[in-house]
Amino acid sequence: MGRSLDSLGTRRTMDVNGQQFAYFSLQAAEEAGAGPVIRMPRSLKVLYENLLRHEDGKAVRKDHLLQFADAAAQPDREMEIFFHPTRILMNDSAGIPLMADLAALRAAAVRNGGDPALVKPQIPADLVVDHSVMVDAYGSASAFDANLDLEFDRNGERYRFLRWAQGAFDNFRVVPPGTGICHQVNLEYLARGLWTTTDGNTTIAHPETLLGTDSHTPMINGIGVLGWGVGGVEGGTALLGQPVTMMVPRVVGCHLTGRLPAGTTATDLVITITERLRAHGVVGSFVEFHGAGLKALSLSDRATLANMAPEYGATMGFFPIDEEALRYLDVTARGGDHLALVEAYCRAQGLWHDPTEVQPDYAEIVEVDLGSIEPSIAGPRRPQDRIRLADAAARFGELAKGYGALPDGGAPVADQDWLLDHGHVVIASITSCTNTSNPSVMLAAGLLARNAVARGLTAKPWVKTSLAPGSRIVADYLSRMGLQASLDQLGFQLVGFGCMTCMGNSGPLDPAIAQAIDTHGVAASAVLSGNRNFEGRIHPHVRSNYICSPPLVVAYAIAGSLRVDLTREPLGTDPAGQPVYLRDIWPSAEELAEEVDRALDPDVFRERYGDVFTGDARWKAVKAPQSGTFEWDADSLYMKEPPFFEDFGPDLPPVTDIRGARVLAMFGDSITTDHISPVGTITPSSAAGQYLQELGVAPADFNSFAARRVNHEVMIRGAFANIRIRNEMADGREGGWTRDADSGEFVPIHVAAEGYRQAGVPLVVIAGKDYGVGSSRDWAAKGTTLLGIRAIIAEGFERIHRSNLIGFGVLPLQFMPGVTRQSLKLDGSEAFDIGGLAEGLEPRRHLPCRITRADGSVTDIELICRLDTAVELDYYRNGGSLHYVLRGAMGHA
Repeated sequence: MGRSLDSLGTRRTMDVNGQQFAYFSLQAAEEAGAGPVIRMPRSLKVLYENLLRHEDGKAVRKDHLLQFADAAAQPDREMEIFFHPTRILMNDSAGIPLMADLAALRAAAVRNGGDPALVKPQIPADLVVDHSVMVDAYGSASAFDANLDLEFDRNGERYRFLRWAQGAFDNFRVVPPGTGICHQVNLEYLARGLWTTTDGNTTIAHPETLLGTDSHTPMINGIGVLGWGVGGVEGGTALLGQPVTMMVPRVVGCHLTGRLPAGTTATDLVITITERLRAHGVVGSFVEFHGAGLKALSLSDRATLANMAPEYGATMGFFPIDEEALRYLDVTARGGDHLALVEAYCRAQGLWHDPTEVQPDYAEIVEVDLGSIEPSIAGPRRPQDRIRLADAAARFGELAKGYGALPDGGAPVADQDWLLDHGHVVIASITSCTNTSNPSVMLAAGLLARNAVARGLTAKPWVKTSLAPGSRIVADYLSRMGLQASLDQLGFQLVGFGCMTCMGNSGPLDPAIAQAIDTHGVAASAVLSGNRNFEGRIHPHVRSNYICSPPLVVAYAIAGSLRVDLTREPLGTDPAGQPVYLRDIWPSAEELAEEVDRALDPDVFRERYGDVFTGDARWKAVKAPQSGTFEWDADSLYMKEPPFFEDFGPDLPPVTDIRGARVLAMFGDSITTDHISPVGTITPSSAAGQYLQELGVAPADFNSFAARRVNHEVMIRGAFANIRIRNEMADGREGGWTRDADSGEFVPIHVAAEGYRQAGVPLVVIAGKDYGVGSSRDWAAKGTTLLGIRAIIAEGFERIHRSNLIGFGVLPLQFMPGVTRQSLKLDGSEAFDIGGLAEGLEPRRHLPCRITRADGSVTDIELICRLDTAVELDYYRNGGSLHYVLRGAMGHA
């Protein structure tokens, strides 16, 4: 970090236990004329300190420092700032493609006479291999090892690349497979809460800040770390030393009071707040939790709530540091003198939370009484669609009316004496970072399983059960406290430490069950303790997906169906023929509290994380060459050199108007990145599956889209090809279909795009509101650009996806307020001419657009250019953000 100009004279020192630390004082900034800094929300104070510490007279100027507080106090006033994160966090599904892009950038640098070492991480980066393990084996003591063996077999090429990257790049560490999910490893070990850096002989204390290549990076907000999810493109740009450009965000305060009633969980709280904040409208905002209710929430409860920020639409869900945060740092082996520094710094900077003190000035405040929370689930296809548990069976009954009739009693399953019905739970998975990081809900699941086993209950035979904790710490305390044995008896054996069912790595269903679903059109269900339940994500054979707490996952596995009312009907009967209700086996609040107090042990954290980067014998056996540039194998079906920099040169490419563009696809509202770029199973009937089979790959070896992300030939065939996507040009068909403008035939989207490419015809996509919501998936942008799509024209964009589109040279354009594809009566046969690009773009400029219809009539409209900042404009002119960085490193930008 370069020395700050410190034009406001804010650098101060503090003594903590006899050691001197420099810091940039927010109080001093206010006294120097920076406005009402002390009254700002705590999250904005962290952003402002970041500006003070990085003042260089260019990206961060004195006028930024003087205007920030006033801009923060006026939500309607737009002000662009530059943010410098402390570090980068990556999962493997986004991190491997990002590092592959860096490897391709090195190759481009060499082709243009540059030094490959110009491309290197400028800030610390950690990649956790957590998205590649699948639930192939389950329901047995050997499931964990079997799945890990399969993971290494399938991903050998990817892991060799990572081993190369470990040696080729400084500032880059890898947490090997079989360790945990990036967000939980981050929460339990990687994060410090407060960071220190050196400036000569001086140690500077400052808030820890983070960007992560996964939407659920805000989980770390639970420990007071400012961080959020970005696309791998934006993350890579930051990794290479570029600040992140952003507008001063609106901050919505969420004021918590009371405490959770007995019988409710942190998951119920999360589902309820997700619904409340979605309804309030916090998209693109920071949400900051405060109030007396924080004292009733453990740090793990807070992290669970922060994790779901993407689901309620916020950039972050920030919790300030207080006594509970210090307790958690201590119990997770990050205590000692560090705690004294964290507390002293936060108190000095006004970052400490005390509910009895005057709270900051928020743009708006949402009130939540924790005592009003009820047991809930969310689904069947969006995490914000909360359903009271008491209403869940009736709601599914209404849904089932649209699924069509089954044979009397349900669909027969080969060699079984039971029938499969709509709503039968075929997947019940305790999975994902959201809840498996939380001892209270994990122990509740274990205690409920113990009580269920004691009453003689079992899971239904059609349920695929799995337990995939977010870290080995969870397996340690479940085993140590004697609860894993009961979970095992219900089929919830350990299957892996990673993001599995939640991201679509749920593995195959029993073939007989899959056949019955296909043959009879059974609307099967899944219940999971994750955060994402979008259409087609969890499993291609599962129609409806519900998010719920880990103990409810266990309960639904026993009940076997969404049609069972868990609040009124028995889960089953005991050996004496007596009905057993959920209330009979639900653990008491007192017992659960006692177990939670015993769960976490600092010595266990020291042991588990003492050699976290070393890996097991499988990882150590992965060999890779040591070289500055990576040698790509042209025949590889996993690791192909990314094509995005093949034509890179020192000169800026010309920016041209879009003329005669045809519509490749037209969509409604809430098209997710899962719709645009599936992450889970590659099916044999899909275009990607057919391509792999033509190359001799058997369906059992397809792996997932996430694992094939550095093979653009596979990924382009998955673009806009989710099994549930509905292109309005495809006459009601689901999946990746479109109508060819010339022939009128329905063809796969990638086939149509290739035809247009050969004819030299540019393409656009038309969409409704919230385009690109969901996971921060690079390939939703990469696939878009490789299909030849020049622009996305939508009613509104999700923040990360809009940034990713720009990062790969695709222009996001927004309809003017009140204008939609319906009001324009578009059907996809039109041609589009978009001007104003070649003559000189400006941020948010209105661009003229002429729509020519099939009958020759013309409609002229204006579109809002959603290049929101000058930096985004520079990225677009360069053909993408990484192109911009490389030209700058080579002295050509």
